[in-house]
Amino acid sequence: RSTDYGTTYEKLNDKVGLKTILSYLYVCPTNKRKIMLLTDPEVESSLLISSDEGATYQKYRLNFYIHSLLFHPKQEDWILAYSQDQKLFSSVEFGRRWLLLHEGVAPNRFYWSMMGSGRDLDLVHLEAKTVDGHAQYITCKMQNCSEAIRSKPFPGYIDHNSLIVQDDYVFVQLTSGGRPHYYVSYRRNAFSQMKLPKYALPKDMHVISTDENQVFAAVQEWNQNDTYNLYISDTRGVYFTLALENVKSSQGLEGNVMIDLYEVAGIKGMFLANKKIDNQVKTFITYNKGRDWNLLQAPDTDLRGKPVHCLLPYCSLHLHLKVSDNPYTSGNIASRDTAPSLIVASGNIGTELSENDISMFVSSDAGNTWRQIFEEEHSVLYLDQGGVLVAMKHTSLPIRHLWLSFDEGRSWSKYSFSSLPLFVDGVLGEPGEETLIMTVFGHFSHRSEWQLVKVDYKSIFDRRCEEEDYRPWQLHSQGEACIMGAKRIYRKRKSEKKCLQGKYAGAMTSEPCVCTEADFDCDYGYERHSNGQCLPAFWYNPSSLSKDCSLGQSYLNSTGYRKVVSNNCTDGVRERYTAKPQKCPGKAPHGLHIITSDGKLTAEQGHNVTFLVQLEEGDLQRSLIQVDFGDGIAVSYANLSSTEDGIKHIYQNVGIFRVTVLVENNLGSDNAVLYLHVTCPLEHVHLSLPFVTTKNKEVNATAVLWPSQVGTLTYVWWFGNNTEPLITLEGSITFTFSVEGMNTITLQDTKTIAVYERFQSLRLSFSPNLDDYNPDIPEWRRDISRVVKRALVEVSNVCISSKHILVAVLPGLPTSAELFILPYQDTTGENKRRTADLEQISETLIQKLNQNLVHFELKPGVRILIHAAHLTA
Repeated sequence: RSTDYGTTYEKLNDKVGLKTILSYLYVCPTNKRKIMLLTDPEVESSLLISSDEGATYQKYRLNFYIHSLLFHPKQEDWILAYSQDQKLFSSVEFGRRWLLLHEGVAPNRFYWSMMGSGRDLDLVHLEAKTVDGHAQYITCKMQNCSEAIRSKPFPGYIDHNSLIVQDDYVFVQLTSGGRPHYYVSYRRNAFSQMKLPKYALPKDMHVISTDENQVFAAVQEWNQNDTYNLYISDTRGVYFTLALENVKSSQGLEGNVMIDLYEVAGIKGMFLANKKIDNQVKTFITYNKGRDWNLLQAPDTDLRGKPVHCLLPYCSLHLHLKVSDNPYTSGNIASRDTAPSLIVASGNIGTELSENDISMFVSSDAGNTWRQIFEEEHSVLYLDQGGVLVAMKHTSLPIRHLWLSFDEGRSWSKYSFSSLPLFVDGVLGEPGEETLIMTVFGHFSHRSEWQLVKVDYKSIFDRRCEEEDYRPWQLHSQGEACIMGAKRIYRKRKSEKKCLQGKYAGAMTSEPCVCTEADFDCDYGYERHSNGQCLPAFWYNPSSLSKDCSLGQSYLNSTGYRKVVSNNCTDGVRERYTAKPQKCPGKAPHGLHIITSDGKLTAEQGHNVTFLVQLEEGDLQRSLIQVDFGDGIAVSYANLSSTEDGIKHIYQNVGIFRVTVLVENNLGSDNAVLYLHVTCPLEHVHLSLPFVTTKNKEVNATAVLWPSQVGTLTYVWWFGNNTEPLITLEGSITFTFSVEGMNTITLQDTKTIAVYERFQSLRLSFSPNLDDYNPDIPEWRRDISRVVKRALVEVSNVCISSKHILVAVLPGLPTSAELFILPYQDTTGENKRRTADLEQISETLIQKLNQNLVHFELKPGVRILIHAAHLTA
């Protein structure tokens, strides 16, 4: 123990017990005088507690073995202890007495309540295992977690090891139908499903940050392996838009995922990221939380003053962004809150990031310009708010020199810190960047004892800085002073002044800017095109109203833009780009769905099943809702308030039950059907059958099940409006249709089949780049079918309506589709297309397809051509 910054040390063996073996040391984050030592669990289970910075200790024996501790962020005596047998204990006396809180708690999935309002300070969030092995999210008071007191904020089970509590947000994951679904609660309100773009289809998600009332997340999508996409949310953490694609990722030593993303300290909204482009990794920078990204401009000259020929975008500066988990060694990049413009990093100049020819670079204007400072990797330490930079070479050889810079890395002086060369194991700066003391520790040889070297730089300075030693410095991005809607001016020490800065004063001034288009990002469902406009994605229908929209109320009608969260701009174009409140129109019910709350098509006998009724259009609050559970019990609701939390029902018998819901108002009605298999683990059914067939010709329909092994099943087939189903024990069936028109078949999944005496069909193919975006799922195929159909109708110069053609994108790769030209007749029964007409339409479309005139834009910059493969009928 040292009380003079490492000049002298006092041995504490006799104070903790000569035979005591210690395994860990904790310092209370809210009171540094309080220290806790853990003994080695192999020998004994005890705590050593000090309240005087380690001068004296009291020993307390424990009846459990501590695996880890979590201190309360505000109350210095409150601690949570996690035992090696997955039990969670709490203490309000800094570990002197402990209370068992809960058993079966998941490792590292327990949290203190971190609400900004400061309420519920004693609330604990945890993920616990139930008796039958499921995981649940539970909250309870730190002194009482009994069944009567605890609450379960998320209805039902969650995936194991998925609970995250961070700032105002709580995140959980629930896998259903083979896909993970992510849910968020903002400020402890009800959970909502996180909305990523429709075909992101995430395999993995990591929450990067939740500060400033916004979620920054890294998502690995279905077609990614070693990269992640960065997404940024609205304030509630529900709607996410793309910030940057294909950010490099790697596996840590313990199997954890590491994303090549670095948040620059001291400047909110500033990030560096390594993006993979055509198998090359390049470093990009953003000043506005991912709204705009740019390559880094390489230095004009090298270390020797020779010109560097590096022209953007073909050549740029690339940085390694790994941060060290070890407090005694530096990572590849460093920045500090107390030195907001100063960034030091290792990297290289060229076309891509390289592991060879690594040099050290510094920026003293927040990443706008860079200077090379060393040709080899060095550890760099910030002292005196970055007024002093200390560099030590990364080497396996012993050294005795270090380098000092007093002008933000422009010039360096060589100093000796040891009379003999030392193998350096680590460097530690004293807490607080205003100090000028550092400790180097290592050994003179592989057999020698540990050596500690104290380096104190106070004698270098003969005075403290005064006002005239500083100059104002304005934060900017390549000359643009308005960043995140404000102009920020900082106080920086003049580089030629050699004086001690002391305590950090922060930014001098900040004034808001007038809003421009650059302060707005694309809203959910919109994508930015090359002309800068935010336009709807192919899968998004901007005219669809909010499901919560009721007649007489209003909803926010998006302009396609949303202001970047934490952006402080005012006036200007803010009014034009901000979503406008509009009155909810009265509509007939349309797009009615009934689903179970867990998204499954199965339930257990005797357990509550919660049904959710959802409308794409219409007003549930002013509609009559009738639900028939299929077991002889039916209910009716006159308004939505009774069904907001779902409609609950318990089935007393096993079997397959046809659940029907009817919603009607004075403008119309809609109905939906769900077949619930009680006790069967079946989760998803997909019905496979032709899209179009000939009248009186046998057709085969097959049920595709997920999971495929579910034991013996009874298949209940419903044809059209028939009141009686056909029941089989086989998962496929053959049948014929004798009436022309559109016919439906339902087996959980509902499919429509078009039946005609004659029709034309044509196989379509697509440009190969569509395969890169094809997740091979039914929803995506339906959306692309709709886009292709629209493109065909638009390009045709003959009288073709959307009723004349049907497009079906087929499963599998390469992506292909079937185009059907149908003898559609109008409501009068006249003007039915003849065979000759169908052939003429077919020839016209083939001509347009062969001339490469039929195409669509999948996303900004991705154009898909549609080709005619061959006639199939």
